[in-house]
Amino acid sequence: MATQSFAQAIAEAEQIIRTAPHVQTEQDLAEGLEYLAGSIKASLHMAWAYDRDFPFFAASTGPYSKLGLDNPDTLYFSASIRDDAEYVVTGRRGTTADLSFQILNGDYTPARSPDSLAAFDDRDIEIAADGTYELRFGPARPDAGPNHFTLGQGSAMLLAREVFSDWENERPGEIRIHRADTLGSAPAPATPETTAKRYDVAGRMLLSRLRTFLAFPEWHYLKLPVNTMTEPRPTPGGLATQYSSVGHYDLDDDQVMVITVPAAAREVAPYQGFQLGSMWYISLDYINHQTSLNADQARVDPDGKIRLVVGERDPGLANWIERTGHRRGYLQFRWQRLTRELKPDDGPTVEVMASDELPRLPYYERQRVSPQEWAARIAARQTAVARRMLG
Repeated sequence: MATQSFAQAIAEAEQIIRTAPHVQTEQDLAEGLEYLAGSIKASLHMAWAYDRDFPFFAASTGPYSKLGLDNPDTLYFSASIRDDAEYVVTGRRGTTADLSFQILNGDYTPARSPDSLAAFDDRDIEIAADGTYELRFGPARPDAGPNHFTLGQGSAMLLAREVFSDWENERPGEIRIHRADTLGSAPAPATPETTAKRYDVAGRMLLSRLRTFLAFPEWHYLKLPVNTMTEPRPTPGGLATQYSSVGHYDLDDDQVMVITVPAAAREVAPYQGFQLGSMWYISLDYINHQTSLNADQARVDPDGKIRLVVGERDPGLANWIERTGHRRGYLQFRWQRLTRELKPDDGPTVEVMASDELPRLPYYERQRVSPQEWAARIAARQTAVARRMLG
């Protein structure tokens, strides 16, 4: 049967979820099974999107198919490519905080990350006055124009990331891709054999993605002291103009983590965002809960600092980051579209305290919000994400 290998992969994937070392509660397992459902969906989607001759941009992660500590502020798109062909990317620049491109030479595995062969943001391309652009990716050419980018040996995937900071007012752009010498023609029709192969690929992708992103935090997070965050540093993986600060937490319900960070100047970092992640190494529910905040959403204190309060219980503060029942998890800041290197004093400081100690924070009264104000914040998130996903 064409689906047999995929069905076997699903059964094996469920065992990976059920035996994950961090599964201790029914919530852990339930979230793992939800993660599995999104991973099944994404693996099928990406297996059928794999076409290097007739490529298209597919949403590689989203609110219901999460992967790799996905950023709640980002739309992710990927297309399969080959290094000996030429591809044309056309689009229109939206009003989002950042638009970046990256070329990878493979996929993530439990043993290694793919090499980044090139990475740049839209400051490196020529964009017309009406916001439109055309990029060409392919072999080196002596007559290459400013919007031509050479595909290095082994180029296999083109990623595009569009990053929102002001969820309410920023609008996404448009983006398309085609292979230069196949536009106007059509791919061969599917056969039972090619379809069975795609099911087999989807199964292998499913198992690889689960194993990889259970192992990934061991490389970059869990070896760090708990309840700390690193200094800002270039994000691993070669993503241009991005720095990050990472950590992992373990908090009792009557404890909070107060993270204090300077609000980045817009001319230095047009995007600055923070999020929590579960032990499945994916974002928490950022639609119905405030599990992330960026510089546009956070309430900045008069001293130019953002004070985030990570905790389980509602402290009645604007910058509360909801744990949503997750005693343990991951912490991540991102700064993007940087114009200079970040220094240690650009990054966060961390203090763990009892919840009833919060009134001693600077500007505590200024951070207070009513239940009605909090409901309005959540409603704005729900509305903005719904609009963004139709963009």
